[in-house]
Amino acid sequence: MFQVVKRLEFCYGHRLLDYDGKCAHPHGHNGIVEVAFASDQLDKRGMVIDFVDIKKEVHAFLNEELDHKMLLREDDPLVPLLQGLKEPVFLMQENPTAENIARLIYNFTLSRGLPVISVRLWETSSSYAECGSQKPVQKGSHS
Repeated sequence: MFQVVKRLEFCYGHRLLDYDGKCAHPHGHNGIVEVAFASDQLDKRGMVIDFVDIKKEVHAFLNEELDHKMLLREDDPLVPLLQGLKEPVFLMQENPTAENIARLIYNFTLSRGLPVISVRLWETSSSYAECGSQKPVQKGSHS
């Protein structure tokens, strides 16, 4: 099996509803995302995936959808206020935990037909959440 990992960075704010602790309040993170791709075979160029393609797809998604935005659960009472102030907000059906953000990025990457096996979101320098299959995708079968 061959594997490559691309490290990407983005900044975001969030808060957690139904949570008893500091994360119940709006705060921000400098997130680091490690997206891992794997395949049993290399393409004709000798690659699992080109790092340029990862940047074009995944980094573009992070920059356009998540970077410098408040990630909030769609029923968060802050949503109407922030939207009324024209503040950038990204709405999620679930709490914007590190686990759910990692899953969001994983599912997006998978939806683009890329051979992703995992997404690791470092919320702090010592804490990360990971989502993935850990199984290599066969060339020509990105499902």
